[in-house]
Amino acid sequence: MPEPWGALPPILAAEVANHWATIFPDGLPDWVADSDHPAADGRVSVHDLAGALARSVFVRRTLEQQPAAMAAMAASRSLSEPTTAEYLQSRWRGFLAEVTDEASLHTQLRRFRREVQFRIIWRDLLGWADLAETMQATSAFADVCIQGALDWVYADSCAQFGTPWGRDPVTGHEAPQQMVVLGMGKLGGCELNVSSDIDLIFAFPSNGETRGGRRALDNQQFFVRVGQRLIQALDQITADGFVFRVDMRLRPYGQSGALALSFAALEAYYQDQGRDWERYAMVKSRVVAGDRRAGQVLIDSLRPFVYRKYIDFSAFESLRNMKLMIGREVRRQGLENNIKLGSGGIREVEFVVQAFQLIRGGRDRELQQRELLTILDELVELELLPEPVVEELRAAYVFLRNLEHALQGVADQQTQLLPADQLTQARIALILGFSDWQACMDALNAHRERVARHFADIIAIDDPEQNGTVLDEDWQALWLGEMDPSTAAAWLAGQGYEAPEASASLLAELRDGRALQTMQTQGRQRLNRFMPVLLAELTQVDCPSETLGRVMPLVEAVLRRTAYLVLLLENPGARSQLVWLCSESPWIASQLAETPLLLDELLNAESLYHPPPKSELQDDLRQQMLRIPFEDLEEQMESLRHFKKAHVLRVAASEVRGTLPLMKVSDYLTWIAEVVLDHVVAVAFANLVARHGYPCQADGSVCDTGFAIVGYGKLGGIELGYTSDLDLVFVHDAAPEQSTNGDKPIDNAVFYTRLGQRIVHILSTQTAAGQLYDVDMRLRPSGNSGLLVTTLAAFERYQRNDAWTWEHQALARARGVAGDRRTLARVEALRHDLLRMKRDPDTLRQDVVDMREKMRTSLGTPETGGIAVEVFHIKHDRGGIVDIEFLVQYLMLAHSAAHPALTQWSDNIRQLEELGRAGVLPVADTETLIAAYITLRSTIHRRALQNLNSQVSGDAFADERRCIQALWQRVMLA
Repeated sequence: MPEPWGALPPILAAEVANHWATIFPDGLPDWVADSDHPAADGRVSVHDLAGALARSVFVRRTLEQQPAAMAAMAASRSLSEPTTAEYLQSRWRGFLAEVTDEASLHTQLRRFRREVQFRIIWRDLLGWADLAETMQATSAFADVCIQGALDWVYADSCAQFGTPWGRDPVTGHEAPQQMVVLGMGKLGGCELNVSSDIDLIFAFPSNGETRGGRRALDNQQFFVRVGQRLIQALDQITADGFVFRVDMRLRPYGQSGALALSFAALEAYYQDQGRDWERYAMVKSRVVAGDRRAGQVLIDSLRPFVYRKYIDFSAFESLRNMKLMIGREVRRQGLENNIKLGSGGIREVEFVVQAFQLIRGGRDRELQQRELLTILDELVELELLPEPVVEELRAAYVFLRNLEHALQGVADQQTQLLPADQLTQARIALILGFSDWQACMDALNAHRERVARHFADIIAIDDPEQNGTVLDEDWQALWLGEMDPSTAAAWLAGQGYEAPEASASLLAELRDGRALQTMQTQGRQRLNRFMPVLLAELTQVDCPSETLGRVMPLVEAVLRRTAYLVLLLENPGARSQLVWLCSESPWIASQLAETPLLLDELLNAESLYHPPPKSELQDDLRQQMLRIPFEDLEEQMESLRHFKKAHVLRVAASEVRGTLPLMKVSDYLTWIAEVVLDHVVAVAFANLVARHGYPCQADGSVCDTGFAIVGYGKLGGIELGYTSDLDLVFVHDAAPEQSTNGDKPIDNAVFYTRLGQRIVHILSTQTAAGQLYDVDMRLRPSGNSGLLVTTLAAFERYQRNDAWTWEHQALARARGVAGDRRTLARVEALRHDLLRMKRDPDTLRQDVVDMREKMRTSLGTPETGGIAVEVFHIKHDRGGIVDIEFLVQYLMLAHSAAHPALTQWSDNIRQLEELGRAGVLPVADTETLIAAYITLRSTIHRRALQNLNSQVSGDAFADERRCIQALWQRVMLA
């Protein structure tokens, strides 16, 4: 009999032959028949076994490592039979019988997962299951796991804390309550991948308290704890692996929101604050576990949010924006080979279908279903799309999803990227029934081309490649070097270039440089189209030669990724914004050259010059980070850096344009930092919880985070600039002597120290996208010699008993900026108490004056006879910004005990206003200081955008400096 792998492609045959003896040292397992065909008793054939090994590394490793478990799996149901929901429920009951405590629950769930995953992947990769069975089986498996884990955790929680009671949403009477788990995305649509995370939202019917336990908990506390334990049961990686990666970021307020919300809270959120993208997400929502009767009431109550009563064409714009956002990510990460996110991929088919659901679902109830393939049928029936278009979309979707399952089934990994190595390519081609990889790629490209075409027709996103740009022949000749140097310079001079010879030389250097000589044909063609258009555009600004010098680094930066040139070619508005911004600010030009992806921000002038408020910043970041697992720290860090740069660019553009005054510029820059910090805390906390569990309090309760970041200096004072670092102090409010509750517990003190280290790492590490923020931790108790993270109690002791005067000065410009809301509130209350302490005014004044002199000596301009002769340092010299800040801080510390309202603000402007209201300073003096402060800070901001430092001519700001020095003399030196 020939070898069972003999008919496989040579590269795969060699692979199977190489591992065969290792996998089966004692011969074939009982569930395999040594024949060409499956046996009558349900055993698989040896040729099918060889075919499965050729297709999947996961299958091979599972057989190597768990032969007995796989024998039990085959004995429970032949692999030739479909994987049904009924079978999965029955099989889980067998595993559940072995559960005696929470640790064994985790173990049995993971063993169940290993068995079912093997069955699903085997049947899918061998073609024994079609797409519908694979998606249904994987989704049903998730349902069974979620329900099984929830049942056990809920019962155990009730035994500890009592049963939650509240108003029943169906009867309206008081009754015991259970959690409702909503499945979102592909889980909600019963379209789950073979290796996928699951998007969940936790809800409970109404507020109330538990009854019958050792102590009463309110219902939200109870269900948050149940939710935390449920996530751990499914998501935590143990020696047996994990069950599902759980993503909770689709819940209201994302990662910063409560883990479980009442029905009323959910309804209020979606009614008042629900975003368009949340409508899109909610289309597929389904009750996957818990109280299904109550859950249906919730689903019904949210339906008006998802489906408008009128025909809602605004959905097109929303989906366009979502697609553009995804396009930016594809360009940023180079994901053109991603069959989900790339052009013509799965996401575009989903967008087409869900566009019709959101637009017409309120009128056409047939569209209020979850399964994509079912909706495609309805689009034909309702005559919303021609049948040939629907058939092409259907065929492409089935092909792409089968390919997605093939990619994931090879190694049981969540991926949608096409493989680069020949072995995996051969596996994928075999799984999909192609003779070789090229044939597979030809079919894929044909499907993607059709999807992209239909998507563009339906969603109506302009295709930049379809719009030509008319080129002036003289500009073309100039760029291509068809003019001699003197003619080129004369032409440029005639067009308004102020340094024509230098510009002509710069163009020649680029044109003749090595980078251009090694460009591929398509890229060179794009550059030859772009440069003449750019040179013509530059004549619209005052200094074309200077601006060309600023734009050229960007051109050089995108020579290997010329899709950006296409973006600028086919979007005249973006091109004109680029040229104008670079003419106004070399700092903006350098940012664009460092991060060309920021060019995407130029596509919409409305948003470019009107940066979003903090709530929209939070929403934007939430959307961008939704599909990036917390454990993918590298990608989290890259995306955060791009988010920050994109929004800082908007602020800078708005300041240059004049649409944002100074105070608003600082507000926006501060909000960006706060939103980033909140997310960084969430990421770092989730990473540590996954490894060690949640920190616990002395009574055994779980901390939400118990951690807060206190911002000092410019961050605390809401006065951040474009290049400001972050002065941070970390505190926590958990019991340090307690431990975390995970499989690898550590002391809370160690947990929070590692949390602080992780946060600093995420913020300050230099990556390909640069640094997020430079972090200064020297203001923490005891400075660099102190603990990185301190308890709130220890922080208070230090501030009351050991802190220097300058540390209380710093506290005047401090405030909680990120982390746990309850801990932040306690920090704020403590700050007020500390600032209101009674102090000896003479000692305080001398301490402040001495510290000011030390700073001036080390940081200010050297003086002759008390006067800075040649230059004036706006911040550090006499009559500068720091004099105003120290003056305000002294007056706050001296008078807050008598005037508590002085402590309510942390920024200098409002502190000065309060000093005037309290009568500590005459209002005329506070107004003078405010005007001078704004003038000096505005100058620093403007100079930063010109890449200039904070030193100006020695005779600058004479009036402002004179007033500041006079007030300093009167208050501090009298």
